[in-house]
Amino acid sequence: MSDPAPSRPPSGRPGESKESPRGLLERVLEFLHPGPDSKKELMETLAEAESRELIEPESRQMLEGVLRMAELSAGDVMVAAPRMDLLDIDSPYEELLGSVIGTAHSRFPVFEGTRDNIIGILLAKDLLKLQRAPELNLRTLLRPPVFVPESKGLNELLRDFRTNRNHLAIVIDEFGNTAGLVTIEDVLEEIVGEIEDEFDDREREGDGGLYTLADGSQRVAGDTAIEAVNTAFGLQLPERDFDTIGGLVAHEHGRVPRRGETVALGGLLFHVMLTRGGAVRWFKVTRAPEAPES
Repeated sequence: MSDPAPSRPPSGRPGESKESPRGLLERVLEFLHPGPDSKKELMETLAEAESRELIEPESRQMLEGVLRMAELSAGDVMVAAPRMDLLDIDSPYEELLGSVIGTAHSRFPVFEGTRDNIIGILLAKDLLKLQRAPELNLRTLLRPPVFVPESKGLNELLRDFRTNRNHLAIVIDEFGNTAGLVTIEDVLEEIVGEIEDEFDDREREGDGGLYTLADGSQRVAGDTAIEAVNTAFGLQLPERDFDTIGGLVAHEHGRVPRRGETVALGGLLFHVMLTRGGAVRWFKVTRAPEAPES
């Protein structure tokens, strides 16, 4: 009986490693250029990729935003409760309409009794239905509020927004009290940066960052030149040390004012409507009431 034929190697020459050439190449490259071991190193790798023109600056910023967002929670980006623009369910229609026009939001938390008692969310467009059908009860127009804890991660919150098709959530603290609100725009801006809206289209408006609201007040961009504000309001605010009205207001206030705060300057009241990146994006400006004569 003859001996069995010697077994044949599955492939390649005798003594050749079974590891594929590609796998070996990857190991060699990893040895020569090890991958990042931390988020900091990954950020540096992205910066190097941008400097070598492997990715665009915008792509790098978005990737870094995604990495940073993983460490943030709803409490980090929310609008704090004292600065929330709320509507009182018991307010007359004209007062509600004035608040909607003055703040220019698309969605509003509605409370009953106290500001902590949020009973629903009102879409600005739904308020118009009361004009054509005054017999409607405002409560029937409210959408159910969504409540999230301060500790809720932004990644998870964004997933919930997309799944449930919500755009706004009420943030509550550990005791169940209202801590603030967060919108899908707040979350997305952590990735893509500031999202411009129709009020940011300077070329279309042609107004240099100033335009008149329906109630007669002025919406003024924080980066509007002081000279333009002086011309519009007939003032003589100093232009020596500051170029923009936002810088001057912050100097006079001692710090950058927060959303919802009002700063008096030069006979005007600068009400902060929107802040972004540590600066005021939009003011609502009205003239300060004259002091009564003694």
